Amino acid sequence: MISVRIRDFEVSNKLPFVFIGGPCAIESREHSEFIGGEIKAICADLGINYIFKSSFDKANRTSISGKRGVGMKQGLEILGHVREKLNVPVLTDVHLPDQCAVVAAVVDILQIPAFMCRQTDLLAAAAATGKVVNVKKGQFVSPYDMQNVVTKLRYHGAENIMLCERGTFFGYGNLVNDFRGIPIMAIDGYPVIFDATHSTQKPSSRGDASGGEREFAPILARAAVAVGVAGVFMEVHEKPDEAPCDGANMLYLRDLKQVLTELLEIDVVAKKYMRALVSSANS
Repeated sequence: MISVRIRDFEVSNKLPFVFIGGPCAIESREHSEFIGGEIKAICADLGINYIFKSSFDKANRTSISGKRGVGMKQGLEILGHVREKLNVPVLTDVHLPDQCAVVAAVVDILQIPAFMCRQTDLLAAAAATGKVVNVKKGQFVSPYDMQNVVTKLRYHGAENIMLCERGTFFGYGNLVNDFRGIPIMAIDGYPVIFDATHSTQKPSSRGDASGGEREFAPILARAAVAVGVAGVFMEVHEKPDEAPCDGANMLYLRDLKQVLTELLEIDVVAKKYMRALVSSANS
């Protein structure tokens, strides 16, 4: 299994899971620092390696009226501040090839949005930065097809790759998770991340916006951790219903510690059996 090094820790399907979390969209420097600080403290108390996540631009909005964010210039200033102030790795989305080098100068991980996971030019530009690249599996893509994404990234020089499961379209306005997809995407050994909150999203279910069912995020996260994942991704907010986007599927900050505590208990068992399988395969 492949390990991806981020700062002073490693991310691997056989190691204890890392946590990637933060507000869906950057709202302000103060808010990002607050949320990141609260999550960092919770993760430190539980012994979980933490990566801050937030987006400067939500380009894949349902409608023209959807709020997109603070923009790249202000967003990168805030992400850089959080990275330095809290001393945590930072992950954010890129949507265009010419954004990659600029964003890579500030953050630790470039994330390719699900709808853009097959965009070769974007993947090539992200790979060229030398940064860790986390690719979300498109809602329209099978887990087997993510091997083609890995091939594109490797062809363009990427070495540190993570793949992220976030649900698959099921009819209109609904997503489902096929947990076979986690070991399928892990076939090449790259770390697989499970996005628990976006997996509860109900695309375009509100007409001009997406809805969600955040109450199912902890349940789906428990299932994914039981299968065995390198990391858990959750968008977190102290008042999700007042957030500018994706509030319906974001986890309440007040619930995070209990959720992570439960996941840790499952992860210990899952990784015990995963290490046994790895040892058996190598013997």
